[in-house]
Amino acid sequence: MLMLAIVALSSFMFVKPQDKPTFYLIGDSTVKNGRDDGQKMGPDGQWGWGHYIHEYFDTTRINIENDALGGTSSRSFINMGLWDKVLAKIKPGDFIIMQFGHNDNGPLDDTARARGTIKGVGDEQKEVFNPMKYMKKQEVVHSYGWYMRKYINEAKAKGATAIICSPIPRNDWKDGKATSRNMKDSYGAWSKEVAVQTGAYFIDLNTMVADDYDKEGEEKVRSTYFHADHTHTIEAGARLNCKFVVDGIKSYPDLALNKYLK
Repeated sequence: MLMLAIVALSSFMFVKPQDKPTFYLIGDSTVKNGRDDGQKMGPDGQWGWGHYIHEYFDTTRINIENDALGGTSSRSFINMGLWDKVLAKIKPGDFIIMQFGHNDNGPLDDTARARGTIKGVGDEQKEVFNPMKYMKKQEVVHSYGWYMRKYINEAKAKGATAIICSPIPRNDWKDGKATSRNMKDSYGAWSKEVAVQTGAYFIDLNTMVADDYDKEGEEKVRSTYFHADHTHTIEAGARLNCKFVVDGIKSYPDLALNKYLK
């Protein structure tokens, strides 16, 4: 009986525990800024909302991995090889949330960053020379929607659940109202179109945050959530954005990611 007990215990010890699902985040600096420790240490540094999302989840049951990188667009995140690295790790049962758009609105072939995309969600394309050191070759550039569909479709093909966020609003105002809102022909509107096209979950982060800004007022928003520019939030702003991301997740009762929330 002692030997049987030892054998049973040994078998139990060598059983590999079931892998936890992973919740991946991809996007630009408003999701993850710098090394994810703020460009300046402390609450007045520039912070992305992805830095705080682990606080809402039971990380004994799900992994949180923030793979966003500042300065990237939906196009350059792919060109730099960052998407391939994330995609290689995705397994069935994982989740991925994405937010791009802030850096997509630029020239297609500028010599500084070469990160612009064609506006909209169509199939338009243009061939350009990409001078970046990780490319240095001719490249066919597609629309913002084309790149976003690529992320979603490839993640879903590997068994992951895809969520797309509209970009957070900038600290821009007119007549006491936040002006950086989802409008027709905007990245917020296009991200929603992509979600409809692909069947991905959609969180209208832009509208939720902008509505809150309107309630709090321009003076408070400027002094509480921003510091150096009109795009990057300090800690308080990142925490606010993160709260609305989680609210968006909770708004879908059928989204399995909810069961991992604290």
